Amino acid sequence: METGSYNAGNPALGAETHKVLRNTYMLLGMTLLFSAVTAGISMAVGLGSGAALIMSIAALAIVWFVLPRTANTAAGLPVVFLFTGLLGAALGPMLNRYLALPNGADLVMQALGGTALIFFALSAYVLTTKKDFSFMGGFLFVGLMVVIVASIGYALASWGFGIHIPGFQLAISGAIVFIMSGLILFDTSRIINGGETNYIMATVSLYLNIYNLFTSLLHILGVTSND
Repeated sequence: METGSYNAGNPALGAETHKVLRNTYMLLGMTLLFSAVTAGISMAVGLGSGAALIMSIAALAIVWFVLPRTANTAAGLPVVFLFTGLLGAALGPMLNRYLALPNGADLVMQALGGTALIFFALSAYVLTTKKDFSFMGGFLFVGLMVVIVASIGYALASWGFGIHIPGFQLAISGAIVFIMSGLILFDTSRIINGGETNYIMATVSLYLNIYNLFTSLLHILGVTSND
C-alpha cells in the first residue's frame, strides 16, 4: 500500500481513487481487528478506568501531533496501529462494566450490529450514488464542537456542583450518533470525490467515526434497557 497523493488533474483519477478506497478499507479492517484484540487483552487483565483515560489521551495526542507528520511516510502505518490499539484497549473497562449487566452481552452485540449496519448502509449509499456530501462539513464541525463543549460543561457541573440532568447524557449520545453518521457520509464522499488522497488519514477518520458511533450506541442501549 502506498500513502502518496495524486494530482486532481490526473487522467487516471478513477483508478487512483479506487486505490485509495481499497487501501482505506483494507487498513480499516485490520485496525478494527487489532483494536478488538487490544480490547480483549484490556478486559482480560482488568484494566482500570484511570489507565484507560491515559490511553485515550495518549491516542488523541498521537492523532493530533504525530500522525500528521508521519501519514506520508513509512512510519505512518505503525503510528496508526499504535493509535487504534490504544483506543481499543481503552474500551476494556467500559466493556467489562456492560458485560457485568444481566443483559450485557446482548447490549454489546446489539451495539456492534447497529454500528456495522449504519456504517455499511451509509458507505454503500455513497459508493452507489457517488454524491458529494462536502456541504455537510461546516454543519458537522459545529455540531461536534457543541457536543464536546456541552459534554465538558456537564462533566464539570456534575463534578463541581453535583448537578445531574436526567437524560442529558442520553441526548448527547443521540447527537453523537447523528454526527458520526453524517461524518461517515462526509468522509466516504471525500475519498470518492478526491478530497482525501491519503488512505492513512482516511482510515483514521472512518475509524474514529465507527469508534464513537459504537460507544454512543452502547450507551443509548444501556440506558434505555434499564427504563
